[in-house]
Amino acid sequence: MYDDDDDLQFSLLKLKEVDMHPRHTPGLNGLDPVSYFKGGPVQGDVALSSIHDETTYYFSSDDNKGAFNGDPSKYSPQYGGFCATAMSEGKVFGADPTNFKITDDRLFVFYRGVDGDTLPQWNENEGERLPAADKHWQDESYVGHS
Repeated sequence: MYDDDDDLQFSLLKLKEVDMHPRHTPGLNGLDPVSYFKGGPVQGDVALSSIHDETTYYFSSDDNKGAFNGDPSKYSPQYGGFCATAMSEGKVFGADPTNFKITDDRLFVFYRGVDGDTLPQWNENEGERLPAADKHWQDESYVGHS
């Protein structure tokens, strides 16, 4: 497969590069997680990024990046950025990061799309949904959306 050791070394180096620089959609679709707590989400800059729990987040300023790096769990969306309403039902479903709510200094995001908007469902019964979602996430007792 490889003509010589140089080809093998080059291939292994390229493999390391891929592993070190994962290609995926950034958390919150590139919106700055700290900005949610400062009046509302704004687009982050790919040049100002940090990785937390295998998710890359973009920031709109060095100050926001520093705040995030100082306490990433404070600013990261709950449930890995999946829809909070779905998680309360033991399901994993994508979310629209512009459809959000902050409760008790925690960022929750919700599905909004062709099938509706789940934020109103959350708001109708947040007192029961929030602990249910927390439990499903903590226990990993959820199923993916089919």
